Amino acid sequence: MRTAEDYIDRVLQHMPGATPLRSQIALELRGHFAERATNGQSLDDIIRQLGDPVALAESYLSAVPLVSAPFWRRAAAKILDVLLLTVAAFVIFAPGVWLLWYNEHHMLLAFMPLLVILTVSLLFLVYTAVSEWQWGQTVGKYLLAVRAVRESGARVSIGQAVVRHLPVILQVFWIDVLFALFTEKSQRAFELLSKTRVVLVPPSEVR
Repeated sequence: MRTAEDYIDRVLQHMPGATPLRSQIALELRGHFAERATNGQSLDDIIRQLGDPVALAESYLSAVPLVSAPFWRRAAAKILDVLLLTVAAFVIFAPGVWLLWYNEHHMLLAFMPLLVILTVSLLFLVYTAVSEWQWGQTVGKYLLAVRAVRESGARVSIGQAVVRHLPVILQVFWIDVLFALFTEKSQRAFELLSKTRVVLVPPSEVR
């Protein structure tokens, strides 16, 4: 971290992208750096006093209460995402299916349903993992105003985002989902494993 802005950027990187706290916190931290520098403190001393950027980000986020998303809202968001990916898979495979049917390759057509299912599963993992890592939300989560976060409220890492959705690839999704009905914070089994959860987006952030 060579500059104050580098430190501030690292703090903000661990916060959900849409939270309005980001701009307020950035302004507050710039004020801290400016005030302490005026008092003669070095950049290294200021950073040492502020502490680890991740811990500082989590301390700011701890002031914002996390409300677990209702099971029905999470399910509705998931259904919307599956429908979106199913449409995408249809667009991808429709030309190939038509060509096979037109050329009477009926044996190959028999394998298309399996190929579509495998493709949708892979697309789902990539799409959800990248979306939650970058923005904390997929399209479905955005429309239903819910967000995936770490248990502290910070942004999920790419590793956590992948682990959250491994049940789709491992074909244990329904067993994983059942945990959300009985855990205190409505967490699935693989959410407990990845130390993540799904929460309601605060009303001030809903557009």
